[in-house]
Amino acid sequence: MEAQERVGTVDVLVANAANDRRHTLEEADEALWQRLTDINIKSQFFAAQAVAPVMVQKGRGSIICLGSTGWMQKNAGYPIYATCKAAVHGLVNALARELGPSRIRVNALVPGWVMTDKQKALWLDAGGEAAIDRNQCISDRIQPEDIASLALFLAADDSRMCTGQKFVVDGGWT
Repeated sequence: MEAQERVGTVDVLVANAANDRRHTLEEADEALWQRLTDINIKSQFFAAQAVAPVMVQKGRGSIICLGSTGWMQKNAGYPIYATCKAAVHGLVNALARELGPSRIRVNALVPGWVMTDKQKALWLDAGGEAAIDRNQCISDRIQPEDIASLALFLAADDSRMCTGQKFVVDGGWT
């Protein structure tokens, strides 16, 4: 594995490739399906597959797959993305059981609407701000640091008995 050759063995994988390109059911074709599923779920599966042998050999590791609450909220506008993010839960369950005997933890980190520059530039408007205020129990805006903090916990030995779980960071929206 190229990463191992460059930086040494892998103890933690954060599988965070994603593309939430907006599309409708009608405009989605096979090419878009393939492109978005490759990014949003296939990449997580094969990244986990690539690091698992090293983690198994070491008898420990943490795989953190990024999901999304978008599919849980029944959001329109990205049915392929929503399908992939729902599939993250199945992937985590399967890998947690398969890799658990080797003390490899596999969890989903499931963010709500994180205020990244991209989200603010492309999707956040007055209606979105109102939806956050109306739906989140804690109306503060979710920041990238909120997600990173949980990822650090899941990567650390402090989470040694957490596996097969879905850790939602959404201010209480779902």
